[in-house]
Order: sequence, then C-alpha cells, then structure tokens
Amino acid sequence: MSDSAQPNPHRDASRRTALKAGMGLAMGALGVAGATAPAAAAPRGATARVLQAGTPLCDQPGDSAAAQGLGSGDLAIPYYREHDGTWGYVFGDAWRGIQQTGEYIGSPVMLNQDRFDASGATPISFTWAMPTAGRAGQLFAYGHDRDNGHGFEVSRIPNDCIEFGGRTYIQYTSVATWTPPAGYDGSLMSGVAYSDDHGVTWQDYPYHWVGDTQGVNQSMYGMWSFAGIDPDGWLYIFSKRWNGTHVNTADGGAIQLFRIRPDDFRAGNFGAQENWAFVDGGWRWTRSAPPSAILSGNNVGEFSVKRIGGTYCMSYFDVTDYSICTRTASRPDAVWSAPKPQIVGDNRLPPSHWGKPQVPFLYGGYIHPGSAGPNSLTLIVSQWNGKLHEPPYWVLQYDGIAP
Repeated sequence: MSDSAQPNPHRDASRRTALKAGMGLAMGALGVAGATAPAAAAPRGATARVLQAGTPLCDQPGDSAAAQGLGSGDLAIPYYREHDGTWGYVFGDAWRGIQQTGEYIGSPVMLNQDRFDASGATPISFTWAMPTAGRAGQLFAYGHDRDNGHGFEVSRIPNDCIEFGGRTYIQYTSVATWTPPAGYDGSLMSGVAYSDDHGVTWQDYPYHWVGDTQGVNQSMYGMWSFAGIDPDGWLYIFSKRWNGTHVNTADGGAIQLFRIRPDDFRAGNFGAQENWAFVDGGWRWTRSAPPSAILSGNNVGEFSVKRIGGTYCMSYFDVTDYSICTRTASRPDAVWSAPKPQIVGDNRLPPSHWGKPQVPFLYGGYIHPGSAGPNSLTLIVSQWNGKLHEPPYWVLQYDGIAP
C-alpha cells in the first residue's frame, strides 16, 4: 500500500462533483433516502422469489465491508477469481469510516467473497480483503495528488477487472482533474496493471494510452470493459472515452470494440489487437484500421459488458438520460438491442422512467459475471450525494434485471 494513501481534505470539491447540471433538479424533493425499490410481486399462487433490490453493500455500521476495513467506497466492480472459484470486487476511492470519514484508503481497493448467491436470496457479503484480510488497502503503489513519473495525477480509478491463466488484470484511468474544461476529459493516461498472486501485489505494464493532459484528449482507450474470453478463443474488449467525471461534454456515447489473443494480452503485446471497423463500406475485423464506433448518442459514464449464458449483455450509466441502461447482443460484433432504462435517478419523468427503481445521484452499473442468466442480471450501482462526510457513498445490489 502506498504511504501516500492518507486523508485528502480537498477531495470533497473534486470527486465527481457534478454528475450532470440538470441532475440536481427535484433532488431536494426526492432526497437520498428511500433509494431502494421493492422486488416485483409474484403472480398469485406462485412462490415469491426474494431478490436484492437496492441492498447497500457498504457504508452501514457493522457490515461485512466494515469488517474488512472499508467503510465507504464506490464502483465494486465484480469479477470471477477463476483460480479458486471465488469473487472479487474492485472499489474506487474508499475510506475506513462510513460516510467517507476516517482514513482515506485510496484507489483501487479490493474486497473478496467466497460464494455468490446468483438467486438473489442473500446479498453479497465480503469475506476477506486485499492485501490483508480485515485490512483493505490500496492495491497500486502510487501517490495521490502528485507526479508519479507520468505527470500530475489525482487518483487511479479502476474500470474493469478480469482473471485468466493465473493472472489478474485491472484496467484503470489516471485522473488529472475531476473538473476539466468543457470538451476535455481530464485524464492523464490509461493503463493495465496485473497481479500474479491473485491481487496481493501489482505491476504496471510499461505501455500506457496517452490521455488529455499528456496531449491526447478524448482517447477512445480511456475506459475499458473486459467482455471475457469467447469460445472462439479471443478476448473481447470494449472501450470508450474517459467520462468517469460525468461532465465530459464531448463524450458522445461512442463505444468501440477490439479483440486480442489471451497470450498476447498477457505478454503486453497490445499491438496484436484486431479491430472491429467499418472499412470500404462494410464491417470487418482488421489490423489495418482503428476500431469504429459501434454505438453513439447520449453521454455515457461507467459501462460494463459481460457474456452471460451465451448472450452478450451491456450496462452503462447514461449521463444524459440519468439512468442505468442495458442492451444485449448475440455476439460482440452483432447489432445491439435498443437501450432499456433499468434504474433511474428520477422515476417521475420521462415516461420511460415511470415505475423504475429510483436512486438519486446514481452512477456505475456493473454486471456481475455470476448473474443467474441473460434475463436475470445482477447489477452493482453506485450512489453519491456529492458531499463529503454525508451519506450515502456506497454501492447497491440489484438482482433479477431483465435487459
């Protein structure tokens, strides 16, 4: 753990301070309490299926996260630890105490779980932490609010995690500023770190994708999601511009797709990727052209793509629509279904939000790779009210989501 992972008194003015200018409208009336919604009623005569419908996984006194040394944190990106069949959850900025009090731990931070209940009957409960059980710590050895050899960076925020072949990988964005000017993404760079001891110690691949303050604004390699290794043997990866600030007005919702052989990825031979591109009037896999945008439209924050039961499922925070949306496709390079709002910041408007679970100040929305099936996803959604030392700053579990 870095010796610089200490409380940061000015972080309250920088940590995702403006989810979107219009998002605060009516939030005074909505409040941050009552963020959960009841599970749908079962048909008459049927046995009700118990589902988690907004269960907080941290920021609650005496909960399983606190037992592992984490009081408040966000993201909790889930991944499968294939070497022993357990589950990992990678948090962003985290604190020892609830309501973002006590020692600032850092980012990224990992908690683990021995068994995941895909039925939704029992919520996620953390069993141990990295690097030491009962004492969550920052995974990467770097300092916050300083130059670590690449330029000034505030924090390194995880975007996704995957384990295969005995090695664990985290793709992250190094944030230079949480308050970039309009049209800029505020990133320093993006990179991939790996661990050969299942998350205890980490190394950085020497290659980094240049970000905003290094001269490449709006890099499409800012945020990644590992869709997984397909039966065809390729590792499929989706990526987009960094918009973890949620204020990148040039985001445009563009998402691209590339693939790489797992052995090349492990070796750091990232130039071996093949790109899904529109070339000469048609779509094809190629190394002679960069990836083309497969989706665009509303600004998009955090996103997640996973192969669940043979179906490719996507979820993302639609910043413009103020909702967590889902889509599906039969293949990574197939046509995606229309977006479907699932969890919303305000369920009174527009009509597509009516009756949806309501979570003011939401973001994130990661698909659990252990979800029950492509029509019953578990989503991990973050919530933060924009103020330090005030609840909530946590992640919520939703089961039974049908994309």
